[in-house]
Amino acid sequence: MDYEQIAYEVTDRILTITLDRPEKLNAFTGQMMNEMIDAFDRADADDNIRAIIVTGRGRGFCAGADLSSGSGTFDNRERGGSLDPTKHRDGGGLLTLRIFESKKPVIAAINGPAVGVGATMTLAMDIRLASNEARMGFVFARRGLVPEAASSWFLTRAVGISKALEWVYSGRVFPAQEALEGGLVRSLHAPEDLLPAARAIAQEIAENTSAISVSLSRHMLWKMLGADHPMEAHKIDSRAILALGQGADAHEGVASFLEKRPPQFKMKVSQDMPDFFPWWQERQFE
Repeated sequence: MDYEQIAYEVTDRILTITLDRPEKLNAFTGQMMNEMIDAFDRADADDNIRAIIVTGRGRGFCAGADLSSGSGTFDNRERGGSLDPTKHRDGGGLLTLRIFESKKPVIAAINGPAVGVGATMTLAMDIRLASNEARMGFVFARRGLVPEAASSWFLTRAVGISKALEWVYSGRVFPAQEALEGGLVRSLHAPEDLLPAARAIAQEIAENTSAISVSLSRHMLWKMLGADHPMEAHKIDSRAILALGQGADAHEGVASFLEKRPPQFKMKVSQDMPDFFPWWQERQFE
């Protein structure tokens, strides 16, 4: 796929996906959604990519849905879309569900305003950093809508139910400092320091860890958020330790530690994931 609304750049085994409609504050469109989903598919298939950073071009991260079509922006009667509730799917949700299934860690570098889907798309990402000039908002109630992009699941897990409800009920846009205090972002940075800080995290992953270990760990931690008992985690832990313990990366990890040298991990996510992966049943939209 040729990209028109995002940029895709790989440097030092780190993929940077840049939302690329700066004249529109990177407002979200169906085309942008499709391009981002394709980018995540492409990244999963590329063993050279060890981590993904998502950021925005210009002064905005993402201003939310593109509202240029007017008051009927969300009315499928005017858009010619399906009115069947068993078939219509929210575009933001298609994106966050794809990010949720990523085999590579995902870091959000929120460089400016991130509202609506611009905020909710980041919730499926693993680590969020923000510019101290960024502002965020879950503005749906001010547009006569509800939170989308599966954010009723993601947001409460990120910041807790009380803070999530406060932000959603009010629909207000709040400063980066409040996002930090509420646990929505990990850290704040001067605009010029934001991407270097995100890259430093990505480089630490790329240079020091096993791709198999990180990918499997990502899915274990995310999937266990919904487990009803720690026994479910114990089952997966046990399978994973058994499988990976026999792998070349575990042997190399121990040997490099004992020999006091950097590890040279060789196993590939594309072909060396353990036989039990995935262990969950794919959910269907019904």
